[in-house]
Amino acid sequence: MNIQNNDNAHKTEQLTDAFRAFNEWSEHLSASYQGLEEQVAKLHGELAFARSERLKTLEEKEKLASRLERILAALPAGVIVLDAVGKILDCNALAITFLGEPLLGVSWSKVVERSFIPVFDNPHERQLISGKPVSITYSQLENDAGQIILLSDVSEMRSLQELLNQQKQLSAMGEMVASMAHQVRTPLATAILYSSQLGNAALDETKRQRFAQKILERLQYLERQVNDMLIFAKDGRLSMEKFSLHALLECLNETLKDYLGQGRVDVQIINTAHDDAMLGNENALRGALMNVLNNAVDALGNMESGQGLITINVSQPDARNLKIVITDNGPGLAKEYCQRIFEPFFTTKNNGTGLGLAVVDSVVKAHRGQVYVASALGAGATFTFILPCVMQTPELLPGGFSGKNLSQENHHEIV
Repeated sequence: MNIQNNDNAHKTEQLTDAFRAFNEWSEHLSASYQGLEEQVAKLHGELAFARSERLKTLEEKEKLASRLERILAALPAGVIVLDAVGKILDCNALAITFLGEPLLGVSWSKVVERSFIPVFDNPHERQLISGKPVSITYSQLENDAGQIILLSDVSEMRSLQELLNQQKQLSAMGEMVASMAHQVRTPLATAILYSSQLGNAALDETKRQRFAQKILERLQYLERQVNDMLIFAKDGRLSMEKFSLHALLECLNETLKDYLGQGRVDVQIINTAHDDAMLGNENALRGALMNVLNNAVDALGNMESGQGLITINVSQPDARNLKIVITDNGPGLAKEYCQRIFEPFFTTKNNGTGLGLAVVDSVVKAHRGQVYVASALGAGATFTFILPCVMQTPELLPGGFSGKNLSQENHHEIV
């Protein structure tokens, strides 16, 4: 009986332990399920947030893409995007307007062949088949092997440049016309001087005729000078013919005497050249030499009577060349002035046009010669002309005064 009771008590205890364990596992399972539900809810929240952020980022990218597309459409330039092998990935509407279709997927080299004129001087500026000039800018993509090409229409800029050049040319022409006073002053003054004597009743007939002849010569010289200036302005040619060196020097001497008057400046002419015949433009050479002589006279203007001296030394160093050296004992020129003295429109005078010596330089080059200047402050100035005795063919006379230094091919010696 006791054994049976003990066995029942043991079974009851086991059953109690089993229920207790079941309850414990049930509670554990319930807690785990609750934790799992919390994790699932958390993951759902994170996924929803990530999805929301992704949608937000995508929306921002779409807005950025739309904005970039509008910017590309509004750009005043054609935009081409190339891949690593040079094929067009993307382009804007203006690029299509410039280059035509198709573009997408086409090799850039093929587009260049069909859309651009093959002859070009500048790799960064080409001309379309239509004739429109475009500027080309290349830019490498930082994180890609492709390129971005920018095509800019430079037609308006070229038109503005041409307009500016025309304005400069008109301004230069105006200054050149003003400089004619520098060219015609001496012969005009001489003609006025002679004409003023014609009304003198005491003047005998021989002198009257001589004065009338002098006036005619000076007026003819003025006419030739104006014609030469017009030819110069139109990039024309100087007419070349044979003339006498002695006659040229004599005319210079007579002109200087008439111009200088009594005793203010002495002029010495020394001619040791054994050839008298020259081939060139006598009027142009006389005008060029007179420009230098006029400058020398102006430089000596403040000296006392009889102290100013101008020397014209003509020699022939060899059979092919003639050397004319004009020297004055005036105040001289500073070194920085000597370096620019033959530039068009450069002048040290308050009322100068800066054309006189530029004309000298151009005339000398037209005769295939050279001109040098040597000067220093307080030591006077020396101009040396080297001219061929005989020219084979006429040379085109530079003109127009486009702003370039007409003397860049010459050697202007500075002392």
